[in-house]
Amino acid sequence: MATREEMLDRIRRALGRPQTGRPGVVTDARSLPPARLDGVMPPIEKPDYLPKFEAELERLAGATYRAANAAQLEDTLRSIIGNSSGVVLSRNPLLKQLQLAEKLRAWGVAVEEWPEKSEAGGGGRNAAFKEASFQAQVGITGVDFVLAETGSLALTSRTEGGQLASLAPPVHVALYRESQVAASLDDVLEALTLSGGPLAPDGGRSVVFITGTSRTADIEQVLIRGVHGPREVHAILVGEACLGL
Repeated sequence: MATREEMLDRIRRALGRPQTGRPGVVTDARSLPPARLDGVMPPIEKPDYLPKFEAELERLAGATYRAANAAQLEDTLRSIIGNSSGVVLSRNPLLKQLQLAEKLRAWGVAVEEWPEKSEAGGGGRNAAFKEASFQAQVGITGVDFVLAETGSLALTSRTEGGQLASLAPPVHVALYRESQVAASLDDVLEALTLSGGPLAPDGGRSVVFITGTSRTADIEQVLIRGVHGPREVHAILVGEACLGL
């Protein structure tokens, strides 16, 4: 039977990583060469990022849309929200730029937003947002990235209210821009580190990756959606014209 060190040495050789220092001890992980994944996860070409993301999310029972202008965005949101009695919004620059809260209220929709940091009584508003999130039928968030490789949405805690708005209501709607589409998890983690994300000193405390709808199954393999999270996930690509750009 191979010893622990022999097994680890085989793994090192397979990854092309020489043994350094005391056996079994890595003194500085940054000094190790990156693992070669050629042929394991084929690279995705940049023109294929968006179609790949949409295809992967739809495979996971998610729905994808492209809104080229403000009218298309409004039609898409109306079709998803329908007659929902309540909507919660995370605090996100894209939602603010779209003036989404104001538009929803103009449609007669009850909206609860995560309070701005400067608002008085923010603690009470935070509690109100939490309560509203579990009563609302729809939660709308921005994202930090979407992953083409797995059809995942990446939200960091820098966008307050994103975790509640994406997990508590039965319907989650995520708005994103094409510049936020990343090829893989590696690309996202690298970008978060470089851009002041959760892995950087001034970043948020956490990153949440959402891959499809909530699913669970019992011993008889009866699949049920929406038990531990949203039963519907909608991702809307917001075109530059929606922002007046």
